[in-house]
Amino acid sequence: MAKDKPTPRPRAETPKGFRDCFGAEVAARNAMLARIAGVYRMHGFDPLETSAVETVEALGKFLPDVDRPNEGVFAWQDEDERWLALRYDLTAPLARVAAQYRNDLPSPYRRYAMGPVWRNEKPGPGRFRQFYQCDADTVGSASVAADAEMCAMLCDALEAAGIARGDYVVRVNNRKVLNGVLEAIGYPADLLLGDSENTLRQTVEAAMKDMDRRAIEKVAILRTIDKFDKVGEAGVRELLTVGRHDASGAFIKGVGLFADDVKPVINFLTAKAKSNDQTLANLSEAVGGSEAGRTGVEELRSILNLLSAQGYGPDRILIDPSVVRGLAYYTGPVYEAELTFTITDEKGQPRQFGSVAGGGRYDDLVKRFTGQAVPATGMSIGVDRLLAALRAKGQAEAASDGPVVVTVMDRERMADCMAMASELRAAGIRAEVYLGNPKNFGNQLKYADKRGSPVAVIQGGDEAAAGTVTLKDLVLGARIAETASLQEWKGRPAQVTVPRGDLVAEVRKMLAR
Repeated sequence: MAKDKPTPRPRAETPKGFRDCFGAEVAARNAMLARIAGVYRMHGFDPLETSAVETVEALGKFLPDVDRPNEGVFAWQDEDERWLALRYDLTAPLARVAAQYRNDLPSPYRRYAMGPVWRNEKPGPGRFRQFYQCDADTVGSASVAADAEMCAMLCDALEAAGIARGDYVVRVNNRKVLNGVLEAIGYPADLLLGDSENTLRQTVEAAMKDMDRRAIEKVAILRTIDKFDKVGEAGVRELLTVGRHDASGAFIKGVGLFADDVKPVINFLTAKAKSNDQTLANLSEAVGGSEAGRTGVEELRSILNLLSAQGYGPDRILIDPSVVRGLAYYTGPVYEAELTFTITDEKGQPRQFGSVAGGGRYDDLVKRFTGQAVPATGMSIGVDRLLAALRAKGQAEAASDGPVVVTVMDRERMADCMAMASELRAAGIRAEVYLGNPKNFGNQLKYADKRGSPVAVIQGGDEAAAGTVTLKDLVLGARIAETASLQEWKGRPAQVTVPRGDLVAEVRKMLAR
């Protein structure tokens, strides 16, 4: 009889696309979230915490393939054979909450939410399957004042997080302006490709299924517009007309528009001028006689006026037609926060960091649950990306100091050691007692160093009998060891012996250096 093979030990490894975060990184993120939350609260927003798990129906707008619910999200079937999934973002849960509690919530409802989201997508450098979002939304207001408030709050949040004024800009556009441009070249606003909840890929598939040539063309135009930052004006012009060869030499078939039809699209994409007023004038020309387009331009003008009245000028707010964010999702104003300073990438090349936050108006999302139109607008800040930007610029917060470590010279005196740690904590000083083997004192100091401890407290039997305690300034000691001469080292001792009753006061002095 063959012996049963022993069960192999599990591999100690982080699943692909996920990561573990330790003390300093977690502390930095929490500190940033707290500062941003303070901004949201000052604007009158209340916190909301929703379930990490939603029904697939609630997340439907995000699913890349509704026939395979576990594609794009982490999904499973419960005991009732209902599909559930980890939330893809924080907006879909808000829509469900707004519908579920609509009779209990104030209208408009202002909320902010912070927490992890999960996406079952291919991971890559700096791209993880779990990451933090930090959102603020207003549900129930159709006023562009709500959109202006989002832009103002985004500026305040970035500055609270540590991004200096002048190192960022919030770029604003309006989906209605784009609709106006499409109307100007003969693609009316009602020529929509499926439900606005769908992704662009789903919209293409729907158009192909119905063999709707005009719908297919519209999607192709939208896709081409979205490539403006990559291929430029000439590339867009080629893709909208006869086609072009890409970097690999492969030919990409063009949409087939005539040159006269392409002109309004190019005018739209190149409308950005030196001033916001001139940009608006250029956009007005691009939309021609489209009512939707004119409405979009006037909404942008109103947003600028509302922001200007609060002191948010063109140094922080720019009208930029290249901001298109989620063409099949947003219904009105859209905005994106971009960091403007230059960093050095992993290849040593200078580049701008780019976008760290964005959002816009989405008036159809709650309607999925209620059947009634409910206006909404909101934004999301990529916290991890924002932290990465601060690190890249050398402005990341220094790692928080570890606790004061009370060393143990004798196990029989553990109670005295714990009493000292307790005194320090009662005074508001973070402290811990070394709980390893006390025989090797050097290991205790190595432990304190690994913990990032600023001070080590030492009291042996002789010191206890004398009513004293020795304090070792680990930070100063490290600096002296690196830079000081022998005479300087002798003149600046990093270790002092003080009366036991002065423990708290003397530790405070060391921490204040």
